[in-house]
Amino acid sequence: MAMTIETTRHRVGAGRPLAITIVAIGVGFALIFAWRLMRQPAVSTGASAPISAPLMTVSTENVPQSLEAVGTLEAVRQVTLAAEVSGRVVALSFDAGETVAAGRTLIQLYDAPERADLAAAQARVDFAKHEFDRSQALAPSGSEPVRIFQQRRAELAQARAATEQIEARIAQKAVRAPFAGVIGLRKVNLGQYINAGDRLATITDLDLLYVNFTVPQQRLGELAVGARVTLVSDAVPGREFIARMNAIEPQVGVDTRNVQAQAILDNRDHVLRPGLYGTVRMTLPALSNAITVPTTAIITSPSGDTVLVVRDDVAYSVSVITGARIGDRVVVARGLVAGDRVITAGQLRVQPGVRVAAAR
Repeated sequence: MAMTIETTRHRVGAGRPLAITIVAIGVGFALIFAWRLMRQPAVSTGASAPISAPLMTVSTENVPQSLEAVGTLEAVRQVTLAAEVSGRVVALSFDAGETVAAGRTLIQLYDAPERADLAAAQARVDFAKHEFDRSQALAPSGSEPVRIFQQRRAELAQARAATEQIEARIAQKAVRAPFAGVIGLRKVNLGQYINAGDRLATITDLDLLYVNFTVPQQRLGELAVGARVTLVSDAVPGREFIARMNAIEPQVGVDTRNVQAQAILDNRDHVLRPGLYGTVRMTLPALSNAITVPTTAIITSPSGDTVLVVRDDVAYSVSVITGARIGDRVVVARGLVAGDRVITAGQLRVQPGVRVAAAR
């Protein structure tokens, strides 16, 4: 009997650790479940909390407009001097960088044979003139046939034409300034034999310069012949030059979709030089009732520009069409109306449909 009681006690004592373990595991699961129940309200509350973002309310305003482009200067009159015929240079009457008058002889080629031919031709003219005068005096009285008179007249005309032809050949032996201007670097030396068409020097009229520039086809309607254009160049810092629109290319570039324009600039002080480039600005009429936003408010993507608009504290993605940029702002031509609230920064943190609150 004693043995039975003791065996029973032994079995009861061996089962207690297992029961304790089971109870501990159950308590642990209960605590984890309770902790999750406590966390759910907190997560729900965090998801519904609005995201703070900088907002601005757009309004209409009159926006000053200007057109800017890169302009290149070109001389209105600039040519390369070249001889019309071949020959040996016997005289050079200019220095590089010298200002010369129109018509001045700059380079003379050897023309002694042509001048000898001219002297002989002039002698023939004198003789033909004498014979013509004699026939003209005799023909009315019938002392000389009319046929002879007509022949003498033709001979005089031929002699004069031959003289003019030789004079033209002599003129080709001289290279003259076609207009007043500044001579460039000399590319010929005294005594040198040159061929027709060889480049000898350049002459440039610096008094008037073209300002050539291009603008996108969207700005074509803003160009007008006679409009005032300003030019600034880092070659002449601190100075602004005034030009007038001279011409607009009637065709748009097929490859670039740009329009070429040209202004003319008074440069009588010769401060500017052909080949310089600068910034061209043209003031345009103010754009009335325009909406502008900071450039940081525009979200650019391959599918187009968008902004995030907040309505009833909820963010919405709105497609927009932008216009001219003015400093750090951009004109919104379509997509926004006055009174819209726009997110101006931090758009990566905001998804359409989430609640948004204005940042403080």
